[in-house]
Amino acid sequence: MSADRGPIRILSVDDHPLLREAVAALLGSESDMTLVAEASNGHEAIEQFRTHRPDVTLMDLQMPSLNGLDAMIAIRAEFPGARIIVLTTYAGDVQVLRALKAGARAYLLKSLVRKDLVEIIRRVHAGEMQIPPEVAKEIAEHAADDALSSREIEVLSLISGGNANKEIAAKLSITEETVKGHMKSIFTKLGVHDRAHAVTIGVKRGIINL
Repeated sequence: MSADRGPIRILSVDDHPLLREAVAALLGSESDMTLVAEASNGHEAIEQFRTHRPDVTLMDLQMPSLNGLDAMIAIRAEFPGARIIVLTTYAGDVQVLRALKAGARAYLLKSLVRKDLVEIIRRVHAGEMQIPPEVAKEIAEHAADDALSSREIEVLSLISGGNANKEIAAKLSITEETVKGHMKSIFTKLGVHDRAHAVTIGVKRGIINL
């Protein structure tokens, strides 16, 4: 839909009502935009997208029931041309890359919504991609890092849940020695020396969620 055929039609997806209200207020003052629907989780987002076929979707990542990443993958599987802007509090490079791989056209931190959202919506609607400098910097800083394997991510996630090595071994049906080997690799890849720091870095970069 081109700008001369009517306002940009927008779907807002976030589990926090206050954020949705802030977005609605922002869009309400723009003559070239209209909020056509809202959703509070991924399942609702998919249904609202099917119903309204918005030009641009604003998608939170951390939501109950179905997260934004999975909702985005589902929407783009059904509607490959969907233009989705991720709104999140996290600048972690791993999470950003997952979102971009899933087809996000832009990635905006919620702290910058009031300042940058309207312009980013216009640019994404025009076919551009938008990655803010602080997010691009986070990606660049870790571009040469070794990625954690899926098993290492499982181990790190269990560590974040307070599980001891013996408990992790039992839950993953592996030996304690294997767990120690995974932990050594995790520490090396993340550049840390203890479990707590590994979890902190894992959350900051979007490798795991608490």
